[in-house]
Amino acid sequence: MSHQLTFADSEFSTKRRQTRKEIFLSRMEQILPWQNMVEVIEPFYPKAGNGRRPYPLETMLRIHCMQHWYNLSDGAMEDALYEIASMRLFARLSRIAPCRIAPPS
Repeated sequence: MSHQLTFADSEFSTKRRQTRKEIFLSRMEQILPWQNMVEVIEPFYPKAGNGRRPYPLETMLRIHCMQHWYNLSDGAMEDALYEIASMRLFARLSRIAPCRIAPPS
């Protein structure tokens, strides 16, 4: 994971219109009890130690949920995370503050 603001992140942060996908992800951000789900899964999630450090649990949980919501294979989900900025933000893989998608008015 890069900790540097990318040009794509910079461009996305000034976007004005919300897509249906952004609105849906914003609602899921508000509706689902993310912290509670993380606490339930935490004891079973791999810890850093041998080998490569695992991605943060909340990031993987968010990716798993998006994969089911949009019916994506592992490869298609990976491609979507590279190509779709709103999904990167929702998964908290972006340098911009997590899920800056505003709720619909």
